[in-house]
Amino acid sequence: MRLKFFVLPLALLIVFSACSKKEDQKLKADAKAQTTVHQVVVEESMQVSGYTYIRVKEGDKEYWMAGTTMNVKKGETLYYETAMEMKNFESKELKRTFDSIFFVDNLSNIPPATAQGIKASPQKPTIEKENVSVSPAEGGITLAQLFSKASSYSNETVKIKGKVVKVNNGIMGKNWAHIQDGTNSGADFDLTVTTMDMVNVGDVIAFEGKIILNKDFGYGYSYKVLLEDARVIK
Repeated sequence: MRLKFFVLPLALLIVFSACSKKEDQKLKADAKAQTTVHQVVVEESMQVSGYTYIRVKEGDKEYWMAGTTMNVKKGETLYYETAMEMKNFESKELKRTFDSIFFVDNLSNIPPATAQGIKASPQKPTIEKENVSVSPAEGGITLAQLFSKASSYSNETVKIKGKVVKVNNGIMGKNWAHIQDGTNSGADFDLTVTTMDMVNVGDVIAFEGKIILNKDFGYGYSYKVLLEDARVIK
């Protein structure tokens, strides 16, 4: 009888030990899954055809990465999940060979939905007013007209033409562009546009879309005026 009472607790101890190991492995796996989102800070950037090369800092590490064309500024925080490392990569346009560079998918200044334990600092990008002069689209309005009478354009479809001064692609399933036409109403001179069309910095484009007021996406990204789901007018 004594042997039976000794064997039973020993068996339970083995079972609990096995369960504990499995739980520990799961916790480690979950912890590893939570670190798949990379948060980096821009140190330097260079533009080439179709790509932006960025020297970034992630914790104590510093490295080069490249993604589709986007405007970034020193000190800006970016996020990405997947990347492919290339060793001894030669950029013919830059006439430079990188010992190591990471080509990144979906580089963004907003944390992806899969991010856990990462909070974005409210850092809506700072946009400077450029010296441009763009004529309105046929049947369209200027940014000055839009911003000065924003409430009258709420939920209305409008045409607006401007120069693309900043682009972020693939954020929340859309491409985000900032346009300016040289006009302004007070301190408002730059319009954010969401679109499924691909545009490039420097393009002068006419968009048609719906005006949405006071849109808040969280992470410090709120817009008094937004041109949403716009399409490029050829």
